[in-house]
Amino acid sequence: MRSHRFISTVVAVSVVCLLAAAAAIAQGRLPNLPKALTLTQAADSPGKVTFTHASHVSETAPSCTACHPRLFKILKAGVAADGKPITHDAMKQGRACGACHNGKKSFGFDDCTMCHKS
Repeated sequence: MRSHRFISTVVAVSVVCLLAAAAAIAQGRLPNLPKALTLTQAADSPGKVTFTHASHVSETAPSCTACHPRLFKILKAGVAADGKPITHDAMKQGRACGACHNGKKSFGFDDCTMCHKS
């Protein structure tokens, strides 16, 4: 009986949280997003890459599950879902950033300055 109450409580709390998030989204407010992340710069990199969640979510429909945990670990910044560092080779194979930044779904790798800043 206790187990049933616990599960009911967890479900109820989850529903309340989802409704609160939906209400915030409906009012045009994004949830608190993690801070910007500057990725490790490789020796041959033309500049640093700083990832921001704000540039990757829509105010009308932010969806963390579009990338997490399928493409990126949630609590381990700068690491792809497979546990490996984010590299150009991985992206060219359609992993990590390359799952969307392929020139079709989003801009591709033809302009380095889109991501790399000096």
